[in-house]
Amino acid sequence: MQNYSPPPPHVTHPGIVARDITKEFTSAVNKLAPGELIKDDHFTLFEAVSALEIMDPKMDSGFLAEGETLDEEYDVGRDLLPEEILGIIDQLLCLEMAWHLGYPLSQTLLTSVYIEALLNPTPTNITEANFVRDPKLWDKQPKLLFVLRAYCVGLIKTCHYVNEIVKEELCYEVSISHPTSRPYPLRSQADRAQEEDFVMNTYDRSLLAEIQEEPIFDLLQSARSDLRAIRNDVGEDITTALDLRLELRIAFLRAIDLMALRNANPDSLKTPWIEMQGLIGIISEQHSLGKPVPEAFSTKLQRHLASTMPPRPIVQTSFEESCRHFEQMFRDGIDITEVLKYSDPQSLLTFVATFQARKPQPIVFIRILLQSLVLKDMVIVGSYTPRQIIDNDLSLTVLPCGRQLDPSFDSIEVPTDPRHQVSAQMELFRHRVTEAYFDLFRIFCQNRCRVRRTLCHSIHEWDMLQADVEEVDQLLQVALEDDDAPLLQGERGAGDNIGYRLPLSSWAYLYKLRQMEWIVQLGFELALYQPDELASMYWYLNYLAKTRAQHGDRIKAFTTRSLNQARQVQAQAAAGPGVGPGGASSGGYTAAKDREYMRSLAYIRATMLDAACTWEFADGLCCLYTGLQRVGLLDHLLRPSPSSSSSHPPPYSDDEHRYRIRTRPFAAIGLPQLPTFAESSRATAQPGTALPDLLAYAEGAVAGARKGYEALTRMSDQQAFCVRAHGRWLADVRACLRAAIAANVAVAALRRAVAEAAGGEGEEAGKDEDGVKDNQDHLGEEKKDQKRGSGSGSGSGLNLRDKFRVEIPGPGQGYHDWWIVPKLIPLTTAT
Repeated sequence: MQNYSPPPPHVTHPGIVARDITKEFTSAVNKLAPGELIKDDHFTLFEAVSALEIMDPKMDSGFLAEGETLDEEYDVGRDLLPEEILGIIDQLLCLEMAWHLGYPLSQTLLTSVYIEALLNPTPTNITEANFVRDPKLWDKQPKLLFVLRAYCVGLIKTCHYVNEIVKEELCYEVSISHPTSRPYPLRSQADRAQEEDFVMNTYDRSLLAEIQEEPIFDLLQSARSDLRAIRNDVGEDITTALDLRLELRIAFLRAIDLMALRNANPDSLKTPWIEMQGLIGIISEQHSLGKPVPEAFSTKLQRHLASTMPPRPIVQTSFEESCRHFEQMFRDGIDITEVLKYSDPQSLLTFVATFQARKPQPIVFIRILLQSLVLKDMVIVGSYTPRQIIDNDLSLTVLPCGRQLDPSFDSIEVPTDPRHQVSAQMELFRHRVTEAYFDLFRIFCQNRCRVRRTLCHSIHEWDMLQADVEEVDQLLQVALEDDDAPLLQGERGAGDNIGYRLPLSSWAYLYKLRQMEWIVQLGFELALYQPDELASMYWYLNYLAKTRAQHGDRIKAFTTRSLNQARQVQAQAAAGPGVGPGGASSGGYTAAKDREYMRSLAYIRATMLDAACTWEFADGLCCLYTGLQRVGLLDHLLRPSPSSSSSHPPPYSDDEHRYRIRTRPFAAIGLPQLPTFAESSRATAQPGTALPDLLAYAEGAVAGARKGYEALTRMSDQQAFCVRAHGRWLADVRACLRAAIAANVAVAALRRAVAEAAGGEGEEAGKDEDGVKDNQDHLGEEKKDQKRGSGSGSGSGLNLRDKFRVEIPGPGQGYHDWWIVPKLIPLTTAT
């Protein structure tokens, strides 16, 4: 290879004389010592990069191949067959969906010669939006080109509206990767989840922003009428196919237009989405009628865009896959209108969270529309103010019938009046929490990676918010000292003195705990944790869920006391005149107030049950993974440690450092305080607990979680506070239930294997056999195979590496992404 001499450059310019300096350059390089560099102070970094780009087709936007011209030579006024027009429109559909999926316009729609002809130069009215700008040539255009023109105009206007809507909401623009020499394949849902969402750059193309919507609607309707008039000349099938595509364009524009009417009847907003869902199914069946025109799309057009990047390949997508994405988008568009049917704040949060978590994940445009429906111009779900939503949330969670929420206090103007002070402090509280509270809904409209990343910042905001509103609580306590007396020992049974109520900071603490749990759970879903970290992270999830359950118990105690006081006052008022203790009797204890108390207690029970299920399941999985580590079944999945015999142990791989990395988002949180590494290691490993006892405890914890999930599945949408989202919520709970059953099978199989290896086959193993059989009835034939194989191990000792192997399901391969349940597979039957 050293003797290889590249051919001399082909230079045709008469003013340049080329000379081959390969030998001189090689001789000079050989005189340099290894590592020695030569730098010319006048040869800058920009010049160096430019030198690398010149004549490189991947980097040099001005590079032309032999015989290639700079401009595209395709004639937009050429005669087209009806089948070719249909093929171009279908290709535009594919490029439009590729843009929605995160590719830039420069690689999608702006590679169309017809789109470029409409946009450059920029038209100022609908008449100028034509492929040929000379009015004298309009009558000479092919007879069916008006269909393609109308469709392209509607498509460009739709993209303009989509781009503007995305810009107005919280969205993260995609970071374009390096160019490649071959066409990009369509990214999978999992790949796109690891990246950002959208490319808003229009490359100095106006996308018909100057043209109003009405002329575009008129142009589309006129094209449909003219197309029907020549139906006999063109053919029934082709005419119908072209007409349906124009109808799809009209419906898309109408759907976007109606979404701005957020206070309208939600069912009326569904109409164009339902129409488009029906159309796309028919359109996908008509694709075979079209004829592709690949020369109508060119990467050369990218040279005329306002971009510093060289031409990149056109995104190649299949029409079938594009139709599937469109069908999903239209179905999701129908579903998001349900968010306007407001019930309560917790149902609203559940709706947004479960909608974003559905698979496949809704595309960014739909999630942005959901953002705008939930919160736009400080109007919530079309007709509610932020104060109404926050007060409803407080009333539901920590302050049923609270005097702090009494709107009549706003009319009191005497500064010394306690009611005026309460009103002023509550207004200060609302001002402080509004942005952080509604950001939660916006956060859950991002992709899964971005949700976790943003929640890691959000919990710090809520931690500071909790400290700030505690001061507000203390000021309110002075004005409402009768209501906010401390809860003394014995008021909730055998509990301790839990101090003052402090409802506002208690509310903030509850939300902070929920976000901390979501962060850990999303870490499991996104496969952030290594196999040897699963036990410790499930222990930390157990720690957070247990804290939330205890906090829910505290809220329940104060709510119950407030309810008892209100009923006591009502009983005293019914018995005779007099004023009872406390101020809860303001306005009398009515049936409406009783329903408010009962609803708050129902929410507390639901959230405590959810926390208990998380607590028990995480505890059981922590013990299961600890047991697997003790018997050596995770060794083949672990990385070499610094103490291993490996001659090159990986850097920064000690357990303490990894623990600090995983828990870094929680290190600065004041309450609950992050356990130290020593505390976490001791609680996870449980060195003082024998392996049989550890597995028995794991089995009991998983069984408790299973019972809790079974109880949750029996809840109605009102009881579970998931109105309008009960189907998605119930599917998630059932997935958790199946994961709990699978975990029960895995624990029982490990217990039996340990008992057999220790020579303890007998009564205890028989009990396990019965328990496994019960669970297998729920899981099906796959778990029956696992049960039969688990009993085939033999030998002595507690090292089971020679008898079993463990498989840990990857993202999307288990029953639930938050619960990573390992599979114990006997080596004798594994193939």
